[in-house]
Amino acid sequence: MQSWKTYLADEAGTLALGAALARVLQAGLIIHLHGELGAGKTSLTRALLHAAGYAGRVKSPTYTLMEPYTITLHGQAVEVMHFDLYRMISPEEFIEAGFREYFGSNAICIVEWPEQAGTLLATPDLDIFLNMEGHGRKVELQANSEQGALCLNHLHFSPNL
Repeated sequence: MQSWKTYLADEAGTLALGAALARVLQAGLIIHLHGELGAGKTSLTRALLHAAGYAGRVKSPTYTLMEPYTITLHGQAVEVMHFDLYRMISPEEFIEAGFREYFGSNAICIVEWPEQAGTLLATPDLDIFLNMEGHGRKVELQANSEQGALCLNHLHFSPNL
């Protein structure tokens, strides 16, 4: 398993990491975001989507559980499905909501609180761990697939962008 670690000193670092991740996105990528409340999972996703060209409002899917967005990658429209499973009471809710259909498709799936789905989610291409430390965040990206490793290999990040 390949991994990459950094420290984000402030919100600007989170935005810069989101922009760097946007540059390595691939259709069909599955990303799981881990971290406590307030760790920056939604902020990172918002920065990624805006850097990928989405111009509209990116809201937290805390109450809707999923928000869809369309971006353009390599001249093709790609759906990005942003899930927040924090409020799910049981993994069965994931199936009942019909969310499984997006995984394994061409959509990019970004999942906050993936542990709420129990064992229903396959291993993601990338796990991103955000942990608060002081005023900033410790971040670790773990590649769990060839597609995830390719993303890490092409990731160019500078927290001072």
